[in-house]
Amino acid sequence: MKPRITVITIGVNDLEASLRFYRDGLGFPTAGVIGKDFEHGAVVFIQLQPGLRLALWPRKSIGHDTGLAVGPASPTEMTLGHNVASRAEVDAVMEKASAAGAFIVKAAHDTFWGGYSGYFQDPDGHLWEVVWNPQWSE
Repeated sequence: MKPRITVITIGVNDLEASLRFYRDGLGFPTAGVIGKDFEHGAVVFIQLQPGLRLALWPRKSIGHDTGLAVGPASPTEMTLGHNVASRAEVDAVMEKASAAGAFIVKAAHDTFWGGYSGYFQDPDGHLWEVVWNPQWSE
């Protein structure tokens, strides 16, 4: 299998609230909610970078589509990493997320491996790590 991740879908409880957080709060570009005319079809797509999109899809719709029961969410199942070019940019993104209504889980700090990062949760509890890694270039 050749790795070709093109969409990362996160389950949300309130699609409109999540849209407001990501579009209005964080400034992520999106056409908004599409697919409303289909049962379990309402979804938001956000272009992250060329070839990669973030999809916001109601947890109930994911359950319906997969046939799996919707269970309790756990924020420690995965994190989404947002790498930036500087320590100052980590601080700026964390401030923007907080202003948008994110819960700051761990304030930006020096890491044991020589970088700088912080964690926030979106309205559905998904964990985002905002990180500057001096070993990686943009």
